[in-house]
Amino acid sequence: MSKTIKTLAVASAVAAAVTASTNAAHAMEKEKCYGVSLAGQNDCAAGPGTTCAGTSTVDYQGNAWTLVDQGTCMDIDLPNMTDGSKRMGSLEALDRDLPA
Repeated sequence: MSKTIKTLAVASAVAAAVTASTNAAHAMEKEKCYGVSLAGQNDCAAGPGTTCAGTSTVDYQGNAWTLVDQGTCMDIDLPNMTDGSKRMGSLEALDRDLPA
């Protein structure tokens, strides 16, 4: 086997390994998580008065969502609300922290 063929075989094996690991990362399911994004960092429509990505105006706006890894929405560490109650992400739009 020539040196060129060996080099091509090794390069192909490396490329296949990189592609496999990249595909596995992309295969992770995502879900919409409401109430976890900072102002201007939501992924898309954030209720009335907004159009799409980056249009939320309040931190942790309840009707603004961000894509997160499936199953992690409720586990995201968020600061407590002003009344001391725990603020959590939700799989459905929330009525809290809406713009005035």
